[in-house]
Amino acid sequence: MICILLFFWQIRFIDNTDPAGIDHQIAQLGPELASTLVIVISKSGGTPETRNGLLEVQKAFRESGLDFAKQGVAITQENSLLDNTARIEGWVARFPMFDWVGGRTSEMSAVGLLPAALQGIDIKEMLAGASLMDEANRTTVAFLQMWERHFHVLCFLHLLILLLHISFSGLAKGCPSLFGYTKVRNNPAALLALCWYWASDGVGSKDMVVLPYKDSLLLFSRYLQQLVMESIGKEFDLDGNRAPGHDWELEPGVTCGDYLFGMLQGTRSALYANDRESITVTVQDVTPRSVGALVALYERAVGIYASLVNINAYHQPGVEAGKKAAGEVLALQKRVLQVLNEASCKEPVEPLTLDEVAERCHAPEDIEMIYKIVAHMAANDRALIAEGSCGSPRSIKVFLLECVVDEI
Repeated sequence: MICILLFFWQIRFIDNTDPAGIDHQIAQLGPELASTLVIVISKSGGTPETRNGLLEVQKAFRESGLDFAKQGVAITQENSLLDNTARIEGWVARFPMFDWVGGRTSEMSAVGLLPAALQGIDIKEMLAGASLMDEANRTTVAFLQMWERHFHVLCFLHLLILLLHISFSGLAKGCPSLFGYTKVRNNPAALLALCWYWASDGVGSKDMVVLPYKDSLLLFSRYLQQLVMESIGKEFDLDGNRAPGHDWELEPGVTCGDYLFGMLQGTRSALYANDRESITVTVQDVTPRSVGALVALYERAVGIYASLVNINAYHQPGVEAGKKAAGEVLALQKRVLQVLNEASCKEPVEPLTLDEVAERCHAPEDIEMIYKIVAHMAANDRALIAEGSCGSPRSIKVFLLECVVDEI
């Protein structure tokens, strides 16, 4: 994301386990594969998507007569499976990740900084921008815990401050101090989080739309999509209660810059006219320092907003559940192969219906998944033959083209 923000393009990403996509990236490199540094990033060192990409790339290196270890770099936790593999095989370098750093908040760790530095981006400026933003975000925010309870009081206080320019050391017991409130007014992340809270009525009642008015910031909006949605989109709040969620019903003499400015202001006006709040974040230039500051701003704002709506921004139960489910599907696929292998080793070969496969797998409740596994393997040249009509799954009979005597 940062490389594209700052117009550095000598980098390719394998961020999906799609074999065709991986083959395309490798084919695009051509003879440059021999001079390509490969960075493998996985905190646990065992993420299946990362492992699959690594295996595909290592295969391409072997087929080209290249030693992958001489061009491989690992970014992972110390003593993880990936770390130990890189150490034993003698990879070029290993960089640490820490357990408390989540993937979506790792831009300012080796995960984001190493690829940026290799592209010639000034990472000291990025860190300086993030540091400046962090310093601004360290002002007192303790009163935020009482924000929801004293929402209307704070609105009244804001009006008093604007009109009378008065300052008190505190209010009655149970109310936030004006001193703390004044500090929060100088805290960019707190202000941004409070704006989100205000705009969504404190319950996430509206969708967030990020409109980058600079081409190079396109991927920044996608980064924010992951940062915000993965952090805030939780089924349960910190008290174990199910978080409420609803679907809510967004010429002559004129240059491109003028048009962009008009679109920006016109969009704001249109949103305002329809009672839709909008926030404009402006940077003077898209530089390493400003990008670092933007990343830090949104990372902190997400954490503060999560506190306001009683959500844990830093765990990811949906992602973990997805990985667990994927593992269960692969385990079922192995059982299906074992059953088909046993039937296909008989003389004559014993084709099985999907019901028979499910019964022998002791998984009659998973027959739909077994159908999908069979269809996937038949379509991907996995030596599996499926005879029958896809329109009538129960008519399908399957067997393996070749059986393996040893246990699968």
